[in-house]
Amino acid sequence: MSANDSVFKTPYRAFLFDMDGTVLNSIAAAERIWTTWALRHGVDVESFLPTIHGARAIDTINRLALPGVDAEAQAQWVTEAEIEDVEGIVEVFGAANFLRSLPANQWAIVTSAPRALALRRMAAAGIPEPGVMVTAEAVSAGKPDPAGYRLAAQLLGFAVTECLIFEDATVGILAAEAAGADLVIITSTHDHPIQTAHATLASYDSVVCRADVDGLLLIET
Repeated sequence: MSANDSVFKTPYRAFLFDMDGTVLNSIAAAERIWTTWALRHGVDVESFLPTIHGARAIDTINRLALPGVDAEAQAQWVTEAEIEDVEGIVEVFGAANFLRSLPANQWAIVTSAPRALALRRMAAAGIPEPGVMVTAEAVSAGKPDPAGYRLAAQLLGFAVTECLIFEDATVGILAAEAAGADLVIITSTHDHPIQTAHATLASYDSVVCRADVDGLLLIET
């Protein structure tokens, strides 16, 4: 945890979790697929791979502005390849048990992955499926736009500013900040953790969640 630990003393209506890099680690699988894609399209792999994390495939491809590339078709290829390749996908340590300890109507997952891919990766990592899951198809603008987090909070019945967001990647952090929510940054899935002023958490095994008398959620160490 970081010195900025006020979120560990603050009650929240709900917790909103990014998926890849936050509750599960799919970096190896994602980078295998995107490396193949980049090589096919003459994209420099070393500079490109750091840009894929946390964003929708369609947004990643559109950002490159490659001439003659059908971004929707290419994003579909990437998604199908990622659904096929789940080797090495694991939970972030303690994530599955932590999620199972939460009241079912007070947490959600907000991911840039399409729903079919999200379900496949969560199953591979042993992550429980939430009642509310906002995936790539549910929003017209992906992260760093805050629409996904706002929608998840709305579906749970809360204001997004009453929620605590768990993230790991720059575009997701920007989305959470734009939503006006408090943040916890998961640091264990990247070789070079983001430098951040937000609270940080290496894994979920060092914290527990309890509900207070009003049903608000508190993280305790």
